[in-house]
Amino acid sequence: MGALLALTWLVFGFWSFFFVAVAMGVGGAIGRIIEGKLSMARLIDAFRGTGSSS
Repeated sequence: MGALLALTWLVFGFWSFFFVAVAMGVGGAIGRIIEGKLSMARLIDAFRGTGSSS
């Protein structure tokens, strides 16, 4: 994965690298949601800052 990002940066530049990295992250998150390994409700709570123990 890192090699793909490095190659993207070298060949196409920063913005292409950025969009490929974002697409990889979104795709990974969607895959984990579909598999049931990532709860959407917990993810939203984490971004809101609720439901976390301190």
